[in-house]
Amino acid sequence: MPEGDTVYQAAARIRRRFEGQVLRYSQFRVPRYALVDLTGRRVDAVRSIGKHLLIDVGDHAIHSHLKMEGAWMVHPLGTRWRRPGHQARIVLRTDGWEAVGFELGVCEWIPDPDTELSYLGPDLLDPAFDAAAAVTNLTRDPDRPIGTALLDQHLMAGVGNVYRCEACFLRGVRPARPVGEVDVPAMVDLCQRLLVANKDRTVRTTTGNTRRGQQSWVYGRGGRPCLRCRTPIERTFLGDDNSEDRVLYYCPRCQS
Repeated sequence: MPEGDTVYQAAARIRRRFEGQVLRYSQFRVPRYALVDLTGRRVDAVRSIGKHLLIDVGDHAIHSHLKMEGAWMVHPLGTRWRRPGHQARIVLRTDGWEAVGFELGVCEWIPDPDTELSYLGPDLLDPAFDAAAAVTNLTRDPDRPIGTALLDQHLMAGVGNVYRCEACFLRGVRPARPVGEVDVPAMVDLCQRLLVANKDRTVRTTTGNTRRGQQSWVYGRGGRPCLRCRTPIERTFLGDDNSEDRVLYYCPRCQS
């Protein structure tokens, strides 16, 4: 599932081949931007902010969000695509490399991107991450369940459902517990450490084990025994949005 670390890695792949390079071809496969042509323009920077990826070109930026299914792929020019062409939302090429954004939930060409995304909370993978600001944001509503607060990108940017479930498990907290009953500074610190630990990994793990089925403590393990106490992991939802990207996993014994 794409979260802050996934987007950070995607930005790093594009940056390695495109930053400072002149685009020899561009194509938005989004009707609103079908006439935008960036050919001949230089890529100034490629960066991630939480779950958002920005490719800066002059005073505008290509802004993308992977949502659930999206991916950026970078490969030598002429290489066969690894996804069907109808899933491509944008194609960028230099003299020797191609970057393709597939099934992007958001793909747009925007002016002043930092203003556009100013609503986001502190980015957990920003070297200048402001933990105190994140704590202040999260504790503003003490009655809100910690499980919904952690997903609110206005408060802190980068945590998705996997890290939400895993952080709550590691802190021994049920996702439905009110923020006011949670050690929020410790939770913020843990979330940052988890994302930093995984930002350069090819296989995400919160357990330290990269073997299949052993990478996470509770996420995706509904009905299976807890890796700590062997109690079956519960699979449920929090709130009214019973969508698959918001399903919760927790251990009823290890988390209270």
